[in-house]
Amino acid sequence: MLLALGAVALWLASGLYRVQPDELGVVLRFGAYDYRTQPGLNWHLPWPIESVELPKVTRINRTEIGYRSDPRRQGNADVPAESLMLTGDENIIDINVSIFWKIDNAVDYLFNVRGPDALVKAVAESSLREVIGRTPIQPALTQARAQIETDVMKQTQEIMHRYKAGIEITQVQLQKVDPPAAVVESFRDVQRANTDAERMRNEAESYRNDIVPRARGDAARLIAEAQGEKQAAIALATGEAQRFDSVLKAYQAAKDVTLKRMYIDTMRDIMTHAHTLVVDDRLKGLVPFLPLNAPEPKAAPATTPARPAARPPAQSVLSQPGQPVQPTDNGQ
Repeated sequence: MLLALGAVALWLASGLYRVQPDELGVVLRFGAYDYRTQPGLNWHLPWPIESVELPKVTRINRTEIGYRSDPRRQGNADVPAESLMLTGDENIIDINVSIFWKIDNAVDYLFNVRGPDALVKAVAESSLREVIGRTPIQPALTQARAQIETDVMKQTQEIMHRYKAGIEITQVQLQKVDPPAAVVESFRDVQRANTDAERMRNEAESYRNDIVPRARGDAARLIAEAQGEKQAAIALATGEAQRFDSVLKAYQAAKDVTLKRMYIDTMRDIMTHAHTLVVDDRLKGLVPFLPLNAPEPKAAPATTPARPAARPPAQSVLSQPGQPVQPTDNGQ
């Protein structure tokens, strides 16, 4: 009797269990989910009636893609089958990623997923290959790293929700994003060439920004000067036409007076620019000649548009100042 009572007591005591602070108790009755228990000392009906699962719901798990960490060797072992991916511009990239996740729903995690770490790895790798497949290699190596992490995390979490895996993706971290080791030197040469091309393009843009505004300024100045000369020529021609009209009207009103005035003005202009030699009218038999070697008279600077100067008449003078008077044949 005592043995039976002792056996029953031990059987009932086997239902005691402790839930750690980072765990959640999931009690199963005949293998099916029954209820949950919080951290602390708890009891359930002993086996085979009830059993308990203690998933660590607050622990952050880590899944590695493209490499495997080895604490003993203080380094990482590369896995090319996972790390080599094709970019959107058909280049190969070597990428290592760490996926951090935790249990979001303990019941779904226990009953809907077999091998949660393998599931997270497969889904995250598939999402990563899709994101890299639409991203060119240059942004993937530089400024698009944060966007890649965000896109992979979002897409992986959406798939986990569809699977009802009870897993929450907390972070996606790119560990390494490099060209393949076999072509890294060639890739660096290409990068240096691209950098030089970008520098030369910036220098050309700087030169263009300097020369084009100056050329446009010179063109605008020339256009303005031409417009000014055009307006001046138009104004001059208009003034000449108006002056001619006024002279024509005066001529039509008094032809004799106008002709005499025009004759006087013309003679004044001619005499102003002509060489004059005064000869005593008592001298007889002087021979007239043309002063072919005489210097041309300099025209006075005109402040107003000058009218066409009348051709100086041939001078019927006998000599110029400083030249002797030529005698006639009769010796006079």
